[in-house]
This record gives sequence, structure tokens and C-alpha cells, in this order.
Amino acid sequence: MRGARRDDAEFTEFVTLHSDRLYRSAYLLTASPHAAEDLLQTTLAKAFAGWRRLRTTDDPVAYTHRILLNAFLSERRLRRSGELPVEDVAGRAADTGTADALASPDPSGPAGVADRVTLTAALARLPALDRAVVVLRFWLDLSVATTAADLHLTESAVKNRTARALRALRELLADDPDDPADSSAAPPAAQPAGLTHDLPRSTP
Repeated sequence: MRGARRDDAEFTEFVTLHSDRLYRSAYLLTASPHAAEDLLQTTLAKAFAGWRRLRTTDDPVAYTHRILLNAFLSERRLRRSGELPVEDVAGRAADTGTADALASPDPSGPAGVADRVTLTAALARLPALDRAVVVLRFWLDLSVATTAADLHLTESAVKNRTARALRALRELLADDPDDPADSSAAPPAAQPAGLTHDLPRSTP
């Protein structure tokens, strides 16, 4: 009984410290606040079920992110669909921006917030596996080798998917007829800085 209470307390502390970052990862993968909440709850339920083993791993946070990623990919395979529900994409797709969102100089300012919304809309239009590659490489800052291992891909496949996904993001972000910026002059997207900071949460 005492051990169970200690496990509960440790897991509660873990959730308090890391749930926000886990939610951000879930949101970037799903591009939907409600789907992100569901994915987070699924992840935490699995983490709690295996907490005694998980807490002894070298990096419990990374391990939990892997649970989240696997849950996301499993759900996508079950749905057999690379599209989000129309209502999830439509509200964001109208906010197409410029390729500058991939390297926002001030992600905390108003322009940075708009860029993050625009980037999220663009991410939602990528195939699920390409989106996962971008999130792992640039939000979680994982190496090519680790990303390949987590997604069960070759390193070459990760590099190819990264290049393809970033090229698609640049095209999507530049696809705004009202944007005066010259997309051909946009700098290469080495790291989508807009993947960080505040993201919406669903409300009960």
C-alpha cells in the first residue's frame, strides 16, 4: 500500500512537470486541441500502467514521448486516413502565411502567434508520417538516427521525408495571394521555430 501511494505521488509529480510539453507534442501531431487531449490522456494512461518500469528508464520523459508517438501512429493506421476532420483543418487553413513562419524572429509577439497558427495549419495538411518526422526532428530536437529508430524508418528515409515535408511546408506557407512577401526569397527552413510556445487547449 505504501509503495502504491509512493508510485501515485511520483507519477502525479511527473505529470505536473511534463504534461504541458507532452500536450504540445500531441497538438503538433494531431493539429486538433480535442484530439491532442485524447492522445495525451491515452499516453498518460499507458505511462501510469507501466510506471514502475518506466520510471527506471534512462529518460522517462523521452520514453513517454515514444508512447505518445506510437499511440498517434497506431490511431492513424486504424483510421487509414491522412486527413484531419474538415472542421479541424478548415479553421486553420484560412490563415495561410509566409515561409517566414518557419523561422519566426519573435515567436512570443503577435506576429509569432499568427505564424504558429499558420504553421499548425500547414502541418495538419502533411501526411501523418511526414508530420511526425517534422515534430520529432524540430520540436523534440531528436537526431536523424533517433527519429529513424522511433518511427521504424531508415535514416535515409527520415532525411528524405524531412526534406519533402519542409519543402511542402514552405509551399503551403507561401500560398497566400495577399502576402506581399516574395516566397522565392524565403530562407531555407533549417528549423521551424514556430513549433514552440503557446498552443490552444480544448475546453470541457
